[in-house]
Amino acid sequence: MDQDLTREAKALIEHHGGTGYVFGTGVLDQAGQIAGGLGKNALVVGNDKHTRIVLERVIKSLAANGVTARPTLGARPNTPIDDVYRIAGEIRRSMPDVVVAVGGGSTIDAAKAAAAAACLGGDVDRFFGTGLVSEALDKSGKSLIPVVAVQTIAGSGAHLTKYANVTDLAKAQKKLIVDQALVPPRAVFDYAVTVTAGTDVTIDGILDGMSHLVEVFFGTNAEDLDKYPVVERLIKIGLPLLIQGAAKVLSDPHGLEGREMVGLATDLGACAIMIGSTNGPHLNSFSLVDTASHGRACGILNPYYAVLFAAAVERQLMALGRVLAAHGMIAEDLEGLSGRDLALAVAEGMQRFLQSLGAPISLRELQGFSTDHLERMLTAAKDPQLRMKLENMPIPIPPHKIDSAIGSVLEAVAAGDLRLVQTL
Repeated sequence: MDQDLTREAKALIEHHGGTGYVFGTGVLDQAGQIAGGLGKNALVVGNDKHTRIVLERVIKSLAANGVTARPTLGARPNTPIDDVYRIAGEIRRSMPDVVVAVGGGSTIDAAKAAAAAACLGGDVDRFFGTGLVSEALDKSGKSLIPVVAVQTIAGSGAHLTKYANVTDLAKAQKKLIVDQALVPPRAVFDYAVTVTAGTDVTIDGILDGMSHLVEVFFGTNAEDLDKYPVVERLIKIGLPLLIQGAAKVLSDPHGLEGREMVGLATDLGACAIMIGSTNGPHLNSFSLVDTASHGRACGILNPYYAVLFAAAVERQLMALGRVLAAHGMIAEDLEGLSGRDLALAVAEGMQRFLQSLGAPISLRELQGFSTDHLERMLTAAKDPQLRMKLENMPIPIPPHKIDSAIGSVLEAVAAGDLRLVQTL
C-alpha cells in the first residue's frame, strides 16, 4: 500500500467528512457508542441477507451501550419508493430516538428519505430537487430524527452526503433528493466489512466512486480558486488509490489492504460530491435502473461525456490522463494533445480501466438494453426535478439543446463509439 497516499487520504476525509465520522478497519463495534450519544431507543434499518453478520454486530454493540434496538428491513437495490414509505411508517410507529441504517447506499438513502417523510408527511416526490426538505422543516418548525449511517459497501458515499436517490419501479426511473438536512450527523464505515460484498457489487462501488471524483472534477471551473485546488487534490489522491486498490481486491477479495484503499478512495469521492456535484453520467444512469447497477451505468457513460465537454475541461483532462497513464491505462504521449484529441485519449484510458475490471464500455453490452432506454434518458433529462444535473455540467445545457447534445452522447454510448459524440 502507498503509505503517503493513504495518509493524505485519511487527512482529507477527516477534514471534509466531518467530526461525526468514524472510519478505518476494526471500527464497527463503535457504532453502539456513537448511536447511544443520540438516544437510547433505536430503529435499526438493515437487510439480513448479505450483511447479516454486520447487522448482528451493530445490534450487539447497541445493546452493550444501553441502546434498545428495534430491527426493520432495509431497502432493495436502487431504493424503491415503496421501501421509503414502509420505513417511514416504522419510524412513526416506533417513535425512536435515533435511526441506525446498516447497509449500502440503497438502505442508507432509504433511511434518510424516510426520516424526512416520517417527520413532514405527504408524498416523498415533493422532496425531489434541491433544498425542499429544509424548506419544509423551516416552515413547520420541526427537526428530523437523527440517522446514524453504518456503511457496508464502498462506493455510494451515502453515509457522508446530502443525497438520497429514490426509484419509482413502475416507471423504472430514479430521482434525487438533495438537501443538507439529509447529511447523517454520525456515520461509521469499517472498511473490513466490505469483504462480505461480492465481486459485482464491489466493481459497481468502484465505478460509482470513480464517477463521483471525475464528474465533480469536470464540473468544477478551473478558475474557481476556492474549489478547484481541493477537488483536484481529491482526484489526484483518490484515483490512484482506487486503481491500485481495485487491482488488489480483484486478486485477493478477502485481503484488507485493497479493501481499505478502495474504501478511502470512494470516501474521497463522497467528499467531492459535497463540494461539487455530479452531472451527465449520473443523470442518465437514473433511467437505467432496470438494466444496470448505478455504478456500472455511470462508469460506462463517463468517457463519452469527457468527449462532449472536451473544450471546457482541458486542464482536468490532462490531470486525469496523467494519472491513468501512470497506471498503464494510456500509452500515448498526452503532452502534445489538446481539445477533442486529448479527450478521446483520456476517454479511451477510462474505458481500459473499466475493461480491467471486467465492466462493459457500451450500453449495447447490457442485458435488456433497448432503444426505449435512450428515449427514457432524454425524457428524464428534460424533467425539472432533475434540472440540477444539467446546470452542474461543465457547459450547462439548456433544454432546447438536450436532444442534440445529450442525444449524441446516447447514440455514441449505445453503439460503443466515442467518436460519435459531438464536442460542445
